[in-house]
Amino acid sequence: MVAKRYKIRIKKDDLVVIRVGKYKGQSGKVLSTHPFENMVTVEGINIVKKHVKPDRAHPQGGIIEITKPMLVSKVGIMEPVTKKPSRINHKLSDTGKKRMYQSSGKEIK
Repeated sequence: MVAKRYKIRIKKDDLVVIRVGKYKGQSGKVLSTHPFENMVTVEGINIVKKHVKPDRAHPQGGIIEITKPMLVSKVGIMEPVTKKPSRINHKLSDTGKKRMYQSSGKEIK
């Protein structure tokens, strides 16, 4: 069985706002996208503590904080003018760019 690859319109280094859940209203930069899991990792959001045994990276072991991915449906790209989350449209404009904000119709830089 072949894993399904989801079409994620949000890309790395986009500024996003969390729409639902514990971190609702917070914003951050996308560190990475995971198209096979339909998830994105956002900087400073969804941080969990993990207990690790001693190894070469952590000789003492202990508790470390890691950033976990979250579902792409929970985030929206931040529109710079209104500072609110928006969806992304794909249109071919005069300048040739395809990604646009759905709410205002302006191009995403």
